[in-house]
Amino acid sequence: MIQAFAFYLFAVVTIASGVLTIGSRNPVHSVLWLILAFFNAAGLMLIIGAEFIAMLLVIVYVGAVAVLFLFVVMMLDVDYSELRAGVARYWPFGAVLALVLLAEIIFAVAAWNAGGIATGVKAAPVDLGVPNIQALGTVLYTCYLFIFEGAGLVLLVAMIGAIVLTQRRRRGVRPQNVSEQIRRRPEDAVRNVDAPVGQGVEL
Repeated sequence: MIQAFAFYLFAVVTIASGVLTIGSRNPVHSVLWLILAFFNAAGLMLIIGAEFIAMLLVIVYVGAVAVLFLFVVMMLDVDYSELRAGVARYWPFGAVLALVLLAEIIFAVAAWNAGGIATGVKAAPVDLGVPNIQALGTVLYTCYLFIFEGAGLVLLVAMIGAIVLTQRRRRGVRPQNVSEQIRRRPEDAVRNVDAPVGQGVEL
C-alpha cells in the first residue's frame, strides 16, 4: 500500500514539475521546477530498486547540470518581454511536435502492453542475485562496450570542439605576452624627465 502511494505521489509530482518547467515564463522558475522533477524521478528509481540511477539523478543532474543551468540563467541578461513576444509564432510547430511525441508515447505503451521480445533481439541476461551497480557495470562493459565507448568519443569530440571555439583568435584583442613582459628591463619602462618649472610633462 505504501509503495503504491509513494509511486503515485512521485509520478504526479514529476509530471506536474515537467509541465511547469515547460510552461513557466521565468527561466529561473523553469530550472527550479526541473530540479524538483529530477528529485521525484530519483524517488521513482528508488521504488523500482535502481538506486544507482537515483544517485546519478541527484548527484549529477541536480548537483551539477541543473545548478549550472540555474547559475547561467541568472547571470544572463534576458529580456522577458521580448522572449514572451516571440512565443506566439512558434506555437504551430510546437503543437505538431507535441502531437508527434504523444503518438510515439502511445505507440510505445501499446508495444509494451503487447508483451514479449521480438525474435532475433539479444537481451542482456539479468541475474537477480547480483547487486544493481555490479549488474549495470557488467552489462555496460560486456554487451554494450562499443556503444559505451562510442558515447565517450562523442563527448570527447564535443569537449574538443568547445575548447577550439573558445580559444579561437579574435581581431581587435591584445593578448598578454608573458615572455615579452619578463624580458622587459627597468630602463625600457621608466623614463627620467627634467621638467621645467611651470610646464607639464609630455607623454
